Amino acid sequence: MTDNSLFSKNMILYGPPGTGKTFNTVIYAVAICEARPVRDIQAEAEENYQDVLSRFNNLKAEGRIAFTTFHQSYGYEEFIEGIRPVTDEDQNSGSLEYEISDGIFKKLCITAQTPEVPEINHNAAIWYVVLKSPAENDLKSECFRDGEIRFEGKEEPDKEFAWAYERLMKMKQGDFVISHGGRSMIVDGIGIIESDTPNYDDTKTSYKWTHKVKWLLKNVSINIKSINDGRYLPNFSPSYIKHMKLSDLLRIVEENGGVSYKSNKKPYVFIIDEINRGNISKIFGELITLIEDTKRTGAPQAMDAKLPYSGESFSVPQNVYILGTMNTADRSIALMDTALRRRFDFEEMMPDTDILKGTVVVGKKQEEDVTVEIDRMLEKINQRIEILYDREHMIGHAYFIKLKEDPTMENLQEIFLTRIIPLLQEYFYDDYEKIQLVLGDNDKSLDNADRFIVDEEIRYRDFFRGKAENDEFDGKKIYRINKEAFSNPTSYMKIYE
Repeated sequence: MTDNSLFSKNMILYGPPGTGKTFNTVIYAVAICEARPVRDIQAEAEENYQDVLSRFNNLKAEGRIAFTTFHQSYGYEEFIEGIRPVTDEDQNSGSLEYEISDGIFKKLCITAQTPEVPEINHNAAIWYVVLKSPAENDLKSECFRDGEIRFEGKEEPDKEFAWAYERLMKMKQGDFVISHGGRSMIVDGIGIIESDTPNYDDTKTSYKWTHKVKWLLKNVSINIKSINDGRYLPNFSPSYIKHMKLSDLLRIVEENGGVSYKSNKKPYVFIIDEINRGNISKIFGELITLIEDTKRTGAPQAMDAKLPYSGESFSVPQNVYILGTMNTADRSIALMDTALRRRFDFEEMMPDTDILKGTVVVGKKQEEDVTVEIDRMLEKINQRIEILYDREHMIGHAYFIKLKEDPTMENLQEIFLTRIIPLLQEYFYDDYEKIQLVLGDNDKSLDNADRFIVDEEIRYRDFFRGKAENDEFDGKKIYRINKEAFSNPTSYMKIYE
């Protein structure tokens, strides 16, 4: 096992487009979660990337990895918490109300703070039930004794039972359940559902619909209003509890003599694609300080913040890793938010032509084979871009990866026409003279057969009527894309030869 202290808590993979930044987040995230060196996972990905991707997806499904993409309208409400309208289904009224909703990063932090044991599902729902009545009764005693919850209803659910039956079917193995124990905020039992679907037990005289439950606490009297966002318990049973956090419920279990769970040490990874496209101050808010290594939970200078909507005290746990990607063609590191830049470690990812070594495309030119070496071609293009623009706007090897599996002229032509040429037009603001230099068109045959961008000098009198006051347009060049050249293998070969 590798010591996870070797991984930076906050890291950004940055570089030009097409250099595999998003691709590598899969490798880095798996390496962090499995506590193994990145180079080992990279080697495995080279042998069988699908296997690494499958492990990544499994970790996402477990709640160990979360993913989001920043954009100009992304905000604090999506990232940390906000207020959203919801339909009050649990009260069976259909009325609209507003609730505080946790954002994607806050949810991951809460999950990372929840004890990690096999019987606890971090994505578990919390359900509220009334076992016959809130007060002590024969049914409740039987349920606590036999490890179950029971509901009254016909085997073939009728209209009267349909609402409760629908929620019974949503209750799954690993979900938590709390039993109403008296007043509107008291519970007398907390347990984990052990059956995946409810069972109709005809051997019982009444309340025949059952779910198996492992009771963590029973025959207690606990006021849970403080962990239920200050709300009373619902009016209908069973109901889904929206406002209660699993970590808070487990803390209540421990404080009242139930099972004591060890703190969660497993690493969790939060991936932010295109991190430089978001408004960092707007998105992170007060959390920009809390993500620092020294300010996290348990650190010597640990800090927390009171969140503006919920009023909760919040901190970032030590076992959460933030992994971002940044396209330097969109924005240079020098232009990034200073507060963000000094809290992250940066790893540059540049075009790697070695990945394309040995990839060749063979085409016909007057019945003769012409071989295009993709790695040499890309290397030459990037050398020229670095001179004419800068290294942050090079072209990544990922644009040409499909040629490793299917090295045809048709694919090469499609890559250039639909991706490379538009990218160069964007880089050089339609300065076609520089695009010609990048593609070597300035040194190709004058008959235009091999030139991707062709030009023609104009004279005023060839295009406009009347006598010109001056010939200021004479000698000006107009440019056009020569589509015939894209099916000519010599056009590509002459980029680098």
